[in-house]
Amino acid sequence: MTSCYRPLLLASASTLFFAAPAAAQAVAQDNHDEAAHSDDHHDDEAEEAIIVQGTRNRRRVQDEPIRVEVIAGEEIEEKAIMRPGNIAMLVSETGGVRVQVTSPALGAANVRIQGLEGRYTQLLADGLPLYGGQSASLGLLQIPPTDLSQVEVIKGAAFALYGSSALGGVINLISRRPDDRFAAEILMNTTTRNGQDITGYLSTPLASGLGVSLTAGAHRQSGQDIDGDGWYDIPAYDRLSARPRFQWDGEDGSSVYLTLGMMTEERIGGTLPGRLVPGGSPFQQTQDTDRLDAGLVAETPLGSTTTLHLRASAMRQDHLHRFGTTIEDDRHENLFTEASVSGGIGSTSWVGGVAFQSDRFRSKTFSAFDYNYDVPGIFGQLEHEATRDLTLAASARVDFHDEFGTQFSPRLSALYRPGFWTIRGSLGGGFFAPTPFVDEIEAAGLSRLEPLGDLAAEKARTASLDIGYARGPFEANVTLFGANIENATRLVEIAPDRVRLANINGTSRVRGSELLLRFKQNGYTLTGSYVFVDSSEPDPTGPGHRTTPLTPRHTAGLVGMWEEHGKGRIGLEAYYTGKQKLEDNPYRQNSRAYVHLGILGEIVLGGISLFVNAENLLNIRQTRYDPLLLPQRAASGQWTVDAWAPLDGFTLNGGVRIRFGGD
Repeated sequence: MTSCYRPLLLASASTLFFAAPAAAQAVAQDNHDEAAHSDDHHDDEAEEAIIVQGTRNRRRVQDEPIRVEVIAGEEIEEKAIMRPGNIAMLVSETGGVRVQVTSPALGAANVRIQGLEGRYTQLLADGLPLYGGQSASLGLLQIPPTDLSQVEVIKGAAFALYGSSALGGVINLISRRPDDRFAAEILMNTTTRNGQDITGYLSTPLASGLGVSLTAGAHRQSGQDIDGDGWYDIPAYDRLSARPRFQWDGEDGSSVYLTLGMMTEERIGGTLPGRLVPGGSPFQQTQDTDRLDAGLVAETPLGSTTTLHLRASAMRQDHLHRFGTTIEDDRHENLFTEASVSGGIGSTSWVGGVAFQSDRFRSKTFSAFDYNYDVPGIFGQLEHEATRDLTLAASARVDFHDEFGTQFSPRLSALYRPGFWTIRGSLGGGFFAPTPFVDEIEAAGLSRLEPLGDLAAEKARTASLDIGYARGPFEANVTLFGANIENATRLVEIAPDRVRLANINGTSRVRGSELLLRFKQNGYTLTGSYVFVDSSEPDPTGPGHRTTPLTPRHTAGLVGMWEEHGKGRIGLEAYYTGKQKLEDNPYRQNSRAYVHLGILGEIVLGGISLFVNAENLLNIRQTRYDPLLLPQRAASGQWTVDAWAPLDGFTLNGGVRIRFGGD
């Protein structure tokens, strides 16, 4: 029911902490000591004791000092029937998270967390960088949500345990694991914009402790020129994907998880056949993508109090881009390995390990932009329960970057839980290794970019204070956050058809707050949310600061949902997106504010469910107010203005989901 062109402000119903970068699966688990602790704190017998398996310390969610937003089971099912082809809508359902379109020509988008740019967000799958160290902006749109059990969003610098690409935060996609029961699911969907999806999931045991699953999907979208200007407002694409997984669990607590991924896609945007851009020529923009990846997560006890963890992954992604008459052929590769040990003594738990990550880019067309970053590192984390109400945590990482030298990244956190209140505070810092792939270059290609030259690493300091209250059916939460970015990179125009990437002098600043209010009882949920972001950066044209483009100061949402397991759900939502400062837009300096309305309905008939979803009931569409095409091509090579509102307008989708086996 939501649009991937605006931030959705619905925070998740629970929180989860990742103490270490492993595949995590939150499961309910009875634990006498933990339950007693919970009763002492809250006198709330209904509170669920959730143990996070992937933290290696196996602590309760409520007892972890860093808050992580969690999108879990039924929420994922709800978002999967809204948009079965990708996870853009799924991740945008978290407060402070904005899915921003970076290339209207191809529909590419990235995730901005608490006002920070998308390149600072690390996208993981089961704790592994299966989509690369710096995920491409189309990666978000090529991942179906079919086999996800939950999604976890860590806000703020999570570098100490996740690496340099997590400078702004982490989104970790947790898959359903094969178990000892057969289960299968097929989902078929179609839209009024001539898009179709079919996805399938199969899980079955092979032997005692060993299970296998397979997820596969086929997705297509026909190109749509909604405003009749000869340019695709919705690009065409055809995509196939498959992912087998293997899970083995030993009687001694050992486990091994293997995953393989394959995806191929052809995407077409730009001018329609026979149509021209204002310059008087056709400009077709296409991208062919082939991706292969593999990952391993394993652990085994070393004794009664310590556990050894191993993680490894490899990814190769080949692209063939067309930007008008320019063809760019390139390859991205990522290799990751990590070994760590975790344990605990009394009220103190710890994690320590070593890691190595290699990011490589090779272009057959523009070899001047080739790079190979090899980064060994060491990391550690220490948590201590000072009292029954107070937990303190410290984590740090040292990376030995072969291009940007030795980098130290710390994070300090604290949790205080008096009665029904939860108070968390966090301070952290990290660095980001610049690459050519800022938003404008991903959208327009490398042909107009000068060789990078000497760039300094981008560095950030982040802080947050989170205050929550939960009792009975009521929940409230307020978060204050801030970030300072030094040496941020920006494109600078040096000629009408040339740009260069440079570090800007001064500090880019983000300050903001999030508010969540929720009532949940007897299958009914009502959620209200508001996010304020004040983001500024040094003005490249003179002294002082300017408002960061494409960052609305005010956004708000109201969502009502009724749901009963085995029967169905009905949902209504309304979202407000305030004005945004625009850059290099000849039609306006500030965007319009707008309201997005949606409605969802699903009925369950045994193993079959029928669903229908209406998006953007008010038919808000950017091209109703201004042209999308620029009068002339930008210096970077782009032919469109930035997307500040939906481009697809009102859309209706519906389909059927069929389940076999399982619960």
